[in-house]
This record gives sequence, C-alpha cells and structure tokens, in this order.
Amino acid sequence: MNKPEFLHKYKLNWDTFDVIIGGKSPLDVNSYLATINGRDGVYNFLSGYGFDMADPIQKAELFGNFQEAVQFIRRYFLKEGNPEGLDLKVPGLLFTITDTADLFLIASGNYAQQKVTVEEAMWAGIILKVMHTILHTDKDLRYRYFSTIQLQIFDRYYRYLNREGNDLFLKNENGDEKIPLFDFQTKAKKTRDSIIIKLLHKKENVAEELFDRIGLRFVTYNRFDVLRTIRFMYNNYLVMAHNTKPSRAINTLFDMQQFKHDYYELVKQCLREEWTEEQFEIEIEKLSRNVLPIHPLEHNLHTSKDYHAIHFTCRQLIKYRNPFTEQFSKLRQAAKDAGNQNDLAKKILELDTSSIATDVRFFYPYEIQITDLESHKKNTEGEASHQDYKKSQLKSAMKRIFRLLIEHKNITV
Repeated sequence: MNKPEFLHKYKLNWDTFDVIIGGKSPLDVNSYLATINGRDGVYNFLSGYGFDMADPIQKAELFGNFQEAVQFIRRYFLKEGNPEGLDLKVPGLLFTITDTADLFLIASGNYAQQKVTVEEAMWAGIILKVMHTILHTDKDLRYRYFSTIQLQIFDRYYRYLNREGNDLFLKNENGDEKIPLFDFQTKAKKTRDSIIIKLLHKKENVAEELFDRIGLRFVTYNRFDVLRTIRFMYNNYLVMAHNTKPSRAINTLFDMQQFKHDYYELVKQCLREEWTEEQFEIEIEKLSRNVLPIHPLEHNLHTSKDYHAIHFTCRQLIKYRNPFTEQFSKLRQAAKDAGNQNDLAKKILELDTSSIATDVRFFYPYEIQITDLESHKKNTEGEASHQDYKKSQLKSAMKRIFRLLIEHKNITV
C-alpha cells in the first residue's frame, strides 16, 4: 500500500510535544532534531534559536561553543579526563567538523557527506545538549552585574556581623539582640564548569533557574538558635518573606508543626512554674533537638539523608548605576565648553541618549543555609560531604546526557 503524500502534513514530532506541553526537558528527549532536513533547515532552526549564521561572528561563536562542549565532555564525562567517567572516545568524524551545521545534520541522520552510524548520531546529540547548556550559561544578562550584586547582598549582612575577640555574633544595631555564631561563610560565585554541570542535571535547563550562585551559611552553636537567626533576619528586614521563593524552602532540621505545638506547651509550663530565662533556654534547646522531621522532603536527590539544615532562597532588589552615564555627562559638558565651532562637539551634543538606562534595577536570587554546630559537623563528614554531593551530581549529569548511548552499548554505570 502506497502512503498518501498528504500525510506528511500531519506528521507530529512527539519529542517536541513532550517538551513544549509535556513538561519534559530537551535534555531527556531522544530525537527532537528529527525534523531538520538539509543545511537550510539547520540555519532556519538556528535562526529561531537566536543565531544568524550569515553573521561570521555569530557563526564563529557557535563553533567555539561546539569545541568547548567536546572538551567539557572529555574532561568530566570520559575516563581520559575523569577516572570515574565512561570508557568511551569521541568519534573521529566529529573532529572533522568545520561548520556547526554539520553537527546538527549528523545528529538528525541527514549528513550528506558520508553515512553516519547510530553511535555517531548519538554522540552529535550529546554534544548539542552540552552546547545548549553552555549557551544558557553564557547568555545570562545579569552576569555582567555580578560584582555589584555580590557587594550589595553581602553588605546587607556584614553590617550585622560583629567580632568580640575570637567570638562571632549576629547583633542588631541597638545591641539588645545578640546571637553567637560558630561560623559564617559566603559562597561568592560558582565556577562556570560547576554551573554547566548543575544545569546538565536540572530539569529547568536554563541559567536563570540557578538560585545559588551567591550563598550565605550561618552555623549556630545550638539548635534553637537556628530559629532565632531566622527571627533576627526578618525582624531586621534582612530577609523579606515576600521576596523569598516558597518552592525553594527546605527544612531538614525541624518538624515545625510538632515544634509549634510543643513550643506553646513549653511556654505554658514556663508561666506555671515561673522559670528563669536560663531554665527556659535549657528546655527550649531540649525541645529543638527532639523534633527532627520524620520524612524530610527530598528536594535534591544528591543530598544525603543525613544532611540536616534549613535552606531558603531570597531575592534582593539590586540597584545598578550605569558608569557610562557619569562619564558621558562629563563628555557632554566638555562638548558644550568647546562651543558650536567644533564639529566633534556638535555631534556629541546631537546624540540621542534617551534609550541608555541610567539605572538598572532587578531582583536577584541568593541562597541562605542555616544549621547548628552538631549538624554542621555531620554534614561535612562521610556521605553528607560536599565532595560526595558533587560526585553524585556529576554522575547524574553524565548518565542523563549519555543515556541513549549507555543503553545502546549496554554499559553498566
């Protein structure tokens, strides 16, 4: 039976539908490039993505992303760069590419120059997924303001941190509230490679969805002081509850419903028995240690079940003043002083600067982690260590990106 010609008009790309309306990540589909036919089709695809391949600069940039993706894969996912990586080699065909369009044609099985094996097509798809992630890492517009962002967020907290000898405190301006801290740490900036690896294992595969490029960690001496620290933050408007991201809140320290119930019972007992403040502190600390969540939420599969802390994501309104504004104002003044007889001065004065923003204001996310000393020590040992966390994250990204090839070659990972 001959297939009617009209049927091609009704052909649907199921992988594409899975991404657009099914909630699936483009990193997890099998053949979302299957509809690309020929070099013109690739260029149309890239135009829709945002690249003009007629522009030699953009074309060279994309080829640079291709080369970086290959090196990234070799460094982190293969044995030649990582002893725990896959015992595989990038096919030689992919090193002969001089135009990134060829990579798309190999991935979609439409490479006219030579016959492409299934494995070579899979490798091309792997590289394209890493390229996609690199592009989203590099095209985060806020990155250019990072030093300003970092300064404004950290300064917000530094003003409340005080040292008295070797002792560190979180202390308000009046000095009537003081919380002893074992440690305070800042995570100034994720490395670029760390960002790429993290994005490779996140469903939301875009740089804007990373909320921990900047982070703060508070370690208190006792468990109840974790809650006092949060109270200090909202009382002093360091953290605005309205600007937090509820879906990013993680609490593996307290069963808050149980704690709330037991707290009120403790206050009643305190009133009945007329406890001193010292007695109340002892009892509230005992209570704090007895209300660990029975079934903590597993927001991050790479975090050990023995990891106990409170995490939440804040967003701060960043104010960036464009340095060009002040510099151009001085230039305009110099042009005015030069008078109308100077052609260059006249051209400067005629420039329309209305589209140049003098101030840029935007919300930027950052992560806060608070834990007590006992939990902190456990968090940094054994299975809960950051090194194990990073290894787990890297392995997850590797298995995700190489899934089809692993299944094709029946590799045990």
